[in-house]
Amino acid sequence: MAVGRWAMTTLDCADAEELGQFWADMLDGSIVHRSDTGVVILVGQSLLGATEVPDYQRPTWPAGALPKQIHLELAVDDLDKAEAEAVELGARRAADQSDPTRWRVFLDPAGHPFCLTTMFPKPQE
Repeated sequence: MAVGRWAMTTLDCADAEELGQFWADMLDGSIVHRSDTGVVILVGQSLLGATEVPDYQRPTWPAGALPKQIHLELAVDDLDKAEAEAVELGARRAADQSDPTRWRVFLDPAGHPFCLTTMFPKPQE
């Protein structure tokens, strides 16, 4: 028996509005709630949050003292096109690219790594 049900993933950051808008644009979602320290983004039927934390320090992954705190995988059809759009929205391509023909690693405006990949098939409708 489940204790609860999944509700939302929340990313820590220094600027919730900036990070929330970035992810809303990346995922064609919309900000559906704002508070003094956070935003909630609706993407399809899923929620993604961004919350400001005192003294936030971005990850220094893959090297350094601060490891990645979360890693998102985004399925895409065309890596080159998705990369160009992600960079235009404010993503930075990570220096470490272990398999760029199948996965491309980026950092969001708060430094969280995420991948664009063609390795996940489209769900059956």
